[in-house]
Amino acid sequence: MKPTSFLFAIALMNIPVTSVLAAAATPPDAEKRPHVVKAPHGAERNDEYYWLRDDAREDKAMLAYLKAENAYADQLLAPLKPLQDTLYGEIVGRIKQDDSSVPYRERGWWYYSRFETGKDYPVHARRQDGPGVDALSIQKANEAGDFAGEQVLLDVNALGEGKDYYNVGDYEVSQDNRLLAYADDTNGRRQYTIRFKDLESGELLPDMIANAEPNLVWADDNRTLFYVDKDPETLLSKRVKKHVLGSPAGDDALVYEEPDDSFYMGIGRTRDDKYIVIGVSSTVSSEYRYAPAADPREFTVLAPRERDVEYLPDHLGDHWTIRTNAPGADGKPATNFKLVTAADGSNSRKDWTDWVAHRDDVLVEGFELFDGFTVVAERSNALERLRIIRDGGGEEYVKADEPAYSMGLSTNAESNTDWLRYRYTSMTTPSTTYELNVRTGERRLLKQQPVPGYDPANYVTERLWATARDGTRIPVSLVYRKGFRKDGSAALLQYGYGSYGASMDPGFSVTTVSLLDRGMVYAIAHIRGGEEMGRKWYEDGKLLHKLNTFTDFIDVTDALVEQGYAARNRVAAYGGSAGGLLMGAVANMAPEKYAVVLSQVPFVDVVTTMLDPSIPLTTNEYDEWGNPEQKTYYDYMLTYSPYDNLRAQDYPAMFVGTGLWDSQVQYWEPAKYVARLRDLDTSDKPVVFRVNMDAGHGGKSGRFRRYREQAEMYGFMLDQLGVDGPGAK
Repeated sequence: MKPTSFLFAIALMNIPVTSVLAAAATPPDAEKRPHVVKAPHGAERNDEYYWLRDDAREDKAMLAYLKAENAYADQLLAPLKPLQDTLYGEIVGRIKQDDSSVPYRERGWWYYSRFETGKDYPVHARRQDGPGVDALSIQKANEAGDFAGEQVLLDVNALGEGKDYYNVGDYEVSQDNRLLAYADDTNGRRQYTIRFKDLESGELLPDMIANAEPNLVWADDNRTLFYVDKDPETLLSKRVKKHVLGSPAGDDALVYEEPDDSFYMGIGRTRDDKYIVIGVSSTVSSEYRYAPAADPREFTVLAPRERDVEYLPDHLGDHWTIRTNAPGADGKPATNFKLVTAADGSNSRKDWTDWVAHRDDVLVEGFELFDGFTVVAERSNALERLRIIRDGGGEEYVKADEPAYSMGLSTNAESNTDWLRYRYTSMTTPSTTYELNVRTGERRLLKQQPVPGYDPANYVTERLWATARDGTRIPVSLVYRKGFRKDGSAALLQYGYGSYGASMDPGFSVTTVSLLDRGMVYAIAHIRGGEEMGRKWYEDGKLLHKLNTFTDFIDVTDALVEQGYAARNRVAAYGGSAGGLLMGAVANMAPEKYAVVLSQVPFVDVVTTMLDPSIPLTTNEYDEWGNPEQKTYYDYMLTYSPYDNLRAQDYPAMFVGTGLWDSQVQYWEPAKYVARLRDLDTSDKPVVFRVNMDAGHGGKSGRFRRYREQAEMYGFMLDQLGVDGPGAK
C-alpha cells in the first residue's frame, strides 16, 4: 500500500497517525546509571538518569540521546508534515509582514520598530520630531514604504544573519541622542554582550562587555553606562558596574554587589530622569537605592529591606510615589498593595504617607506618573482596569466593551502630556493601542494589530467560573467560533500557568485562530498561583499550597466537560516552564482526563533542582517553592514533583519541548522526565520529545521560526484529538 493510501486508511479508522507509528517504532532508551541524590536532613532518592546533566553540554552520550529523541520525533511526525505546513501557512498568513509598531516620542525623536516582508527580525529606527510629525504620520509613511528621514538604530536582520539564534534584549540611547548601547545574545542562554554604536557616523565602537543582563542605563555625561553583571556559573544578576567609553571592560568600577542570592537585580531611570535607580527584589522583599543621574557617584537607600515588605518607587517633581504592601498605622499589611508618597531625601519607610488606600477586592499592579494626573493599573474580579486620578481631585476608569479582555499601560515615554496611551485586547480583538485625552475625554485609535483574513465577528469570547473541589470559584476565559454548539462533542485546548503571581490575561493569538476554525474551543484557566484575583490568589498557589494550582486546573477541565464545551476524551492541556510543572503534575494526578498534553521547557524535576544552589534561579525561588533542605518543604514538594511521581499507569499522548541552552529550566529536567516516563508509561500513546539544539528558554529566535515549532506541536495535538481541517470538529 502506498504511504498516502496507508494514511488515508488510518484517517478513515479515526486512529491518530502518530499513535500507529509509535506502536511500530522503537523509542530511544536512555541508559540507567545509579545515582543517589541526598538532602541535608538525610533523605535520599535514586535518580537513574542524573547522568544526563552536563553543564558544559559536551557529553557525547548525552548528546547522542538527545539526537536520538529528535530522530524519533522526526519519524513519528513525518506524516504530519503537510498538516504542519498548512498550519504554518495559516498562521503566517495572518501576519502583516511589513508591519511597524506605534511610534513614541522621547527627547525630540520618535522611536519605533518595523518589520520587512519575509524577514524574521525587526529594524529599530527613529525619526526626528518636527512640524507635522506625529505617531500617525510616521505610521502612514512606514505603511507606504517611505523611510526618508529615518535613522536606523539597529537592523537586527543584518546583525543576526548567519546565526542559528540571535536576540537583542535591550537598547538605550544616550541622553544627548548621539550614542546607542545594546545587548545581544547568540545562543539563548541569556548571557548578553553589550556593544556600542555612534549614531552620527553609524560606526560600532570598540568597547564590548560580556556576560551581562539586557538592562542598560546611561548617565547624564553621555559616556558612562551602568549595567548588571552576571555570575558566570549561576547566571544570577549579582553586580552593578559602570563602564566609561574608551576604557577596558576589565577596569569597570563596581557600583553595587548584592550578597543575598535570593534577590534579583535591575537598574533604571526615574520618570523625570532625575535619578538612576538600582533595585533588588526577592519573592517577598525589595530594596531600592538611587543617585542623581547628573552625578551618580553615591547611591542612597530609599528604604531598607524588610522581609514580607515589597515596594516599587518612581519619582516626578519633588517627591516619590511608591507601590507597596507595607503595613499601615494599624499594623496590617497591604496585601493587595497601595500607593504611598515620600518627599525627596527620604531614606526610611517612616517617611511614607498613604495616598491610594489598600482594598481587599482590588489589586494595585502598577502606576504611571504624569504632570497633573496619575494612572493606576488595577485588577478586580480577575480583570484589568486603568484608574485615572487627577491631581486636583476627581477620578475615572478607562472603559472596556467585552466580558473577558486585557487592558494595560502602553508606552508613555513623556510625562508632560494630557494623552494617556493604553493597550487593549481580548481573545477576539487583536492588540489595540489607544490614546485617551484625560482632560477632554477624546479617544484616538492609534493602531490595531492587522490580521489579514480575520473577522472578529466570527468568534465569541466568554468569561465563566468553575467551582474547585474546595469551593473556590476559578475564573475561566474561553473563545470559540460563532455557531459552536455546547453538545459535548468538541475538542478543547486548555492552557494554564499558575506560578510567580503571573496573571495569564485573555489576549488575541494568531495561532489560536487555526484551532477555532477547526471547531475547537480554547480556554485559559486562571488558576491559583497567579494574581488574577489578587495577591491572596498567588499566596494560595505557592509553597505549601502549591497543590491548589494543579487541582484547580483539573477541576476547570471537569467543569468545561460537564457544561458541554468539550468531549470527555478530546481535551488537550498546554503549559510551559512553570506551566510545564503544571502539565507534569496533572498528567500524574489525572491522566485519564487528557487525551494529549503539550509541555514546553517544563520545570519537572523540582526537588533535585531546588536542592542545587549552583543551578540558575534556584536561590531566587526558595520563597516560591520552598527550600527542600528543610524537611517540611522537601516532603511537600515530593508530593507533586512530576519526575518523582511518575508511576506505572496509562499516560496521555505527550509533546515535550526543550532547548539545549535553556538557562531558566535546564534541558536535563525534561530529558530525565521523558526517559523515566518511557520506562513507566503503560499506554500505547506516543511521547514526542523535541530538543532545540540551538536555542534556550524562549525557543528559536525570529518571528517566523517559532511558528514552525508551534505548527509542529499543534499538528501533533490535532492528530491525537481527531480534529480535521477548518470548518470541522
